[in-house]
Amino acid sequence: MAHPTTYEATTETFDALVLQPRGELVVVDFWGDGCPNCDIYAAAEPSLLAELEGAPLRVVKVNAYVEEELARRFGLFGIPTFLLFRDGKLLGKMSQYYGKDYWLGVVREHLPAAS
Repeated sequence: MAHPTTYEATTETFDALVLQPRGELVVVDFWGDGCPNCDIYAAAEPSLLAELEGAPLRVVKVNAYVEEELARRFGLFGIPTFLLFRDGKLLGKMSQYYGKDYWLGVVREHLPAAS
């Protein structure tokens, strides 16, 4: 079983990485430099993904300061913000990183049912 894969997205690659995949949960991590909570999440990410080993999941990271157009497209007010997509639809959103248990709980809630 593999850990979920992490991708970096730009405005150009966003739709292909986030909206086109089917049968997996896509967690978009909007982050930016100099954002303490973003750094806390980034440090925790490897252990978070290890807990989700084998899950139909990908994390797509977007630098909100560089890709301002995407941040505007989704009406972001603060970072980190996590958007959850499945089969091209926005299912949910976490504003801020509230720690491992909360993050894993929300992600697990939105994973596709095992087929």
